Amino acid sequence: MKCDNPVMNQILNAYKPIWSLKHAISLMGWDFETYMPRGGIEERGVADSQLHILHKDLLLSKDFIGLVESAKKLESLGDFEKGIVRVLDREISKEIRIPQELTEAESLARIRGNMIWREARTKSDFKMFEPYLKNMIEIKKQIAEKRGYEKHPYDALLDTFEEQLTVNDLDKVFGTLTPRVQKILKTLVDSNSPFCKENKLGKSKYDAKKVDQLNHDILTLLQYDMKRFRMDESTHPFTETMGLNDIRITTRYEGTDFKKSIFSTIHEAGHALYNLQCDQSLSFTPIEGGSSLGLHESQSRYWENIVCRGLPFVQLIAPLIREQVDFTNQTTDEELYLYFNNVKADYIRVDADEVTYNLHIAIRYEIEKKIFGDDLRVNEIPEFWNERMEQLLGVRPTKDSEGVLQDTHWSSGLFGYFPTYTLGNLISAIIASKMRKDLDNYEEDIKNGNFDTIREWLRLKIHRYGSAYAPKVLLNNSLNEGYNPDYFVTYLETKYLGS
Repeated sequence: MKCDNPVMNQILNAYKPIWSLKHAISLMGWDFETYMPRGGIEERGVADSQLHILHKDLLLSKDFIGLVESAKKLESLGDFEKGIVRVLDREISKEIRIPQELTEAESLARIRGNMIWREARTKSDFKMFEPYLKNMIEIKKQIAEKRGYEKHPYDALLDTFEEQLTVNDLDKVFGTLTPRVQKILKTLVDSNSPFCKENKLGKSKYDAKKVDQLNHDILTLLQYDMKRFRMDESTHPFTETMGLNDIRITTRYEGTDFKKSIFSTIHEAGHALYNLQCDQSLSFTPIEGGSSLGLHESQSRYWENIVCRGLPFVQLIAPLIREQVDFTNQTTDEELYLYFNNVKADYIRVDADEVTYNLHIAIRYEIEKKIFGDDLRVNEIPEFWNERMEQLLGVRPTKDSEGVLQDTHWSSGLFGYFPTYTLGNLISAIIASKMRKDLDNYEEDIKNGNFDTIREWLRLKIHRYGSAYAPKVLLNNSLNEGYNPDYFVTYLETKYLGS
């Protein structure tokens, strides 16, 4: 990216070493989750913490801060340049308040905690993980205090993932959304809806190699450029971005219930598309990549749920499924559609359907808010989790791996992350509603495998800007909306209740 202003060009030149460290940290993060041998944990922990310290040293160097301060005084900047200054100023103001020893402690706690979480989850033993979680929470509490907040300590962590997001925002979202979703779920269950009937397709064992081929066939159908993108396997599917031209996703193959692997793949590919369609001029700058995790999640949930669980897409990929998954040979398109959209209150968030998913997030949001409001102790989390799951979903975990240990996020210190999943669901429904009005042949294009118009709409409205605009500003500018739950509730009611 070339700027007219010499100060901005100086900033971008000085930022390249910082970008390069982020690139290396991302690459090591991907390797840690995929191919790193377990014996390398301590060495990786040291390397990761030292790279984070180097990154911080460069970001907070006197000369670099001076350049950003000079840029803040400039009046004739374009929107991308203003975005660069905003993002760097936010990052500097957050990091400058955190002492180096706290940065190092968090990095080491993340590496050690994640490895222990994996073992604890396998053994379904929260007690094994509890001291590591307690340590991470204490570190995050210190970070929240150092960064500062206006009303609630949790606001400082929420803002890390979704700029200017607060407990007040989320209390309004969940206060409206949760009871309405519970009502839809109750109506479906009470009416013995076809969506709620157990499907035998989820019980049959599949050949992982063939489902892997199916996933690659679907990615080809969705027009992914494998020269800039790749897919591997991991315990927990994720997306890692090295830059705008090296984006990696993972999926998993569990042997049964093949839709889990398909939709994990599509979900992560949705994240990848956001970065792949950023304006290339943003490469190597602080504003390459998505505006926020909520917006990022809106892309993955839009593709995973609204497009790919829809009947037109199911009809499109049904022949591919029958080719690779032999026990689906006699399955109709309608049966595949009901299988993909089966509604069942269950324990595991990543496997949850569209109707129940946000109830899982509501539980995690309540827990995190209580933890950082000092209203819940670490040893009380499993019981609170189980109680709330029973109240909201009507099921109670019988072991820790079904409940408190199922997600990797807390082991990595990602407090404030979970609510962005719900924001993504809300935004995805807003996007779909607006897109249907703008694109005349929306459903027909999906059924025919023509995704050019959808991808271009997303590029023009959201992707191309990277993080030049704060999420609330981008939502208002491009969609004329905020975090409005109404679109999502209407989407669920229309699809599942026919209303």
